[in-house]
Amino acid sequence: MDRELIIRQFDEIEQKVQGLIDTCKKYEAANIELRNNIEKLEAEVQIKIDSENNYEQEKIIIRSKIDGLISKLDNLEINQ
Repeated sequence: MDRELIIRQFDEIEQKVQGLIDTCKKYEAANIELRNNIEKLEAEVQIKIDSENNYEQEKIIIRSKIDGLISKLDNLEINQ
């Protein structure tokens, strides 16, 4: 009887250990998926930051050209 009890206890322990292993594998898979999502989102954020920086540079260039044209027009009015 002691032997059967020990065998049952080992079976229970084995089942619990297998359950823990399965749970760990699920968490590892979820962790990998979350890390991939983080990398994807970071890449998207970087693209948006780059786009915003390009937009700001374009605004600066356009503002500079407008200021130059206004200056030319002001000089034209003064000379006439």
